[in-house]
Amino acid sequence: MIHSARMTLPQTISLAILAGLLVLFIWDKLRFDMVALLALLASVAFGIVPANKAFSGFSNSLLPLIAAALVVSSAVGKSGLIEQVVRFMRPVLQRPSLQVGALSSAVAFLSAVVKNIGALAIFLPIAMQVARRNKRAVGEFLMPMSFASLAGGMMTLIGTSPNIIASSLRQELLGQPYRMFDFLPVGLGITLIAIAFLSFGWRLLPIRHKGQDTDTPFQVEDYLSELRVPEKSSLVGKTIGEIEEASEGSVTVTAIIREGRRRYTPARHWRTFADDILMVESNPQDLQSLVQTAGVELVGPEEATTDRTGTADTVVVEAVIMAESPMIGRTGVELRLRSRFGVSLVAMSRGGRRATTRLAHTPFSTGDVIALQGPADGMNETLASLGCLPLAERNLQLGRPRKLVVTSLILFACVAASATEMVPPELAFTAGAVLCVLCGILSLREAYDAIDWPILVLLGSLIPVGEAIRSTGTTDLIAGWISHASAALPIPGTLAMLLVITMLLTPLVHHAAAVIVMGPVAVAIAKSLGLNGDPFLIAVAVGASCDFLSPIGHQCNTLVMGPGGYRFGDYWHLGLPLSILVVLLGTPLILAVWPLH
Repeated sequence: MIHSARMTLPQTISLAILAGLLVLFIWDKLRFDMVALLALLASVAFGIVPANKAFSGFSNSLLPLIAAALVVSSAVGKSGLIEQVVRFMRPVLQRPSLQVGALSSAVAFLSAVVKNIGALAIFLPIAMQVARRNKRAVGEFLMPMSFASLAGGMMTLIGTSPNIIASSLRQELLGQPYRMFDFLPVGLGITLIAIAFLSFGWRLLPIRHKGQDTDTPFQVEDYLSELRVPEKSSLVGKTIGEIEEASEGSVTVTAIIREGRRRYTPARHWRTFADDILMVESNPQDLQSLVQTAGVELVGPEEATTDRTGTADTVVVEAVIMAESPMIGRTGVELRLRSRFGVSLVAMSRGGRRATTRLAHTPFSTGDVIALQGPADGMNETLASLGCLPLAERNLQLGRPRKLVVTSLILFACVAASATEMVPPELAFTAGAVLCVLCGILSLREAYDAIDWPILVLLGSLIPVGEAIRSTGTTDLIAGWISHASAALPIPGTLAMLLVITMLLTPLVHHAAAVIVMGPVAVAIAKSLGLNGDPFLIAVAVGASCDFLSPIGHQCNTLVMGPGGYRFGDYWHLGLPLSILVVLLGTPLILAVWPLH
């Protein structure tokens, strides 16, 4: 066992920086890449990271591997490969449990070779169609699919960031990195456990909306929108009651803005006048019908009195606001969306909660679903700048045989070359990313947009910090504390305890940061017990991947929160029993695959 001694000054500094890092991650007022950069600068300032080693993390081979894998992942999503999978799945999408199980399985296995959030986004519109045809709530599908994508990513080296980081740590601490399919036995076992549970466990979710209309490419709760009534509109002179009755209750007028910017809550007998702005709640399909038939105009925050939109090359794109978006906490007026980005905010949905302020003055939150109107050319770049993930691309072209074949061959070549160790994985996938651009599957701009740059900054910054924590003996110190706490436990109990600690740490920080912090601790515990470090390092990778307890720890969980109508506490209903299953069944599975000696 490790025996702790008096802490040295470098260890004290390391613990202070580590504590500060965790506090800032939990505080969540600064984005995680900025927190990592602050930790790096503090480590240099206090002397535990030499100045000439400050940016050594950016030369680590895992950064180009992650970037290249994301590019190849994006190419797979645009190639039409998924259409073939969906066509194969249709005959089994009949019964409720089979529907959840089939969709969860498809997302899980795609996540092994495609970034999990990309795999989830590809299958979301398919889940909407299944929900519509079977008159089921979309919330019954989305969280199980999110959890399945997290589990499926554990099956390969490139499937999830924790595996790539664990491989890098193994090379530094044990001498050899993990190979492409070293994670497969444990990852596949846990994925099958997760799919089996999710196929029936979805009933644990508190479903609040049944039979939602999902004819649109991606269905969300009713949008809050603002409509201008022109002089020639058929709504001029009609009462609020007549407007709502004509829509058979699918459109609700919540307010009228007139006389400048004064906001009124109208009674049913109120009549509308030219230039009124109506605040309405409606689903996207009925909203579009109202715009077309009544001659009203969608209003963006900066065009309430002057601008008009709707030219021939204009599109409306639905997107979800991700955790790292610069829109969070700011309003449409503050962002100046039209003058700075060339788009207008025409609608917003927030998990069924009714807004109490005008659309232009409503601060955005993580998980909000918004509809942006703007030029088709450059919309993808605009969404990337705003930190939003598109949910349905109106002009997406799928099913082109040449692109399907070429993309499949590139993906197969990358995986095969990495698995057979013909070339290092980072080189194989970098070559694959270049081929995707040269073959026209992705434009150069799309390739750069596919890369998650904040994640690369996070990793590049924390790698030297992690090395400093190890070199000062702080890792051994923490390992000693955990070993002492688990002294009365058998070895499987210690392994399970390490898995649980990592699971609990991941929602508070980031799954990549959790592996950087806990990976060296796990290996130190193994060495202190005279055991093989692999089972302990694999347990950390599994714990960081199984973020089933909150909507904020992983982007996949954030993505489904708004469209699924979930609340923060809903994740525990399904995530807690799944986490317990992973600990109870995953621990012996890890020990069976990775021996202690």
